[in-house]
Amino acid sequence: MSSRKDEFAAQLKAHLDRSAGELRPGLAYRLQAARAEALSRLSESTGAVEVGGLAGAHGFAGGQAFGSPTRPHRPLLGQTRIWIGVLALAAAAFGYHQWTLWSAAQEKAEVDVELLSSDLPFDALLDRGFQNWLTTPRDDD
Repeated sequence: MSSRKDEFAAQLKAHLDRSAGELRPGLAYRLQAARAEALSRLSESTGAVEVGGLAGAHGFAGGQAFGSPTRPHRPLLGQTRIWIGVLALAAAAFGYHQWTLWSAAQEKAEVDVELLSSDLPFDALLDRGFQNWLTTPRDDD
C-alpha cells in the first residue's frame, strides 16, 4: 500500500478503537451476534467464509482491510468472457474467408464480362500461338 493508504488505515483504526471503547457491553454483544448470523447466512449461500474478530479494538472486520466482505470466486464469468472472445475471433475469421471468396468471384465475373463484351473471337483466346504472342516482349527499335 502507498503511504497515503497506510495513513488513512491508521486513522481509521484509531477512530474505530475509540468508538468501540464507547459502546455499551449489551450493544457490542448484539452487534457481534448479528455479525455472526450474517456470516453464517453468507456461508450457507456462497460456501465457507473466513470469520475474523470484531471491528475496532479487536481488529478489522472479517480479517479484511476496512471490513470489506469476501466475494465469491466466479470462474464461470471468466470462462464466459473467454468463450465470447473465441466466438468473436471465429466469426471474424469466417467473415474474412467469405469476403475473400466474394472478392475472387467478383474479379472472375469482371473478367468474364470483359471477355464477353470484347470483339475478339473465342478461338483466338484458346489458341496457344496467340497466348504466346501476348506474353512475348516487343522490340520497339
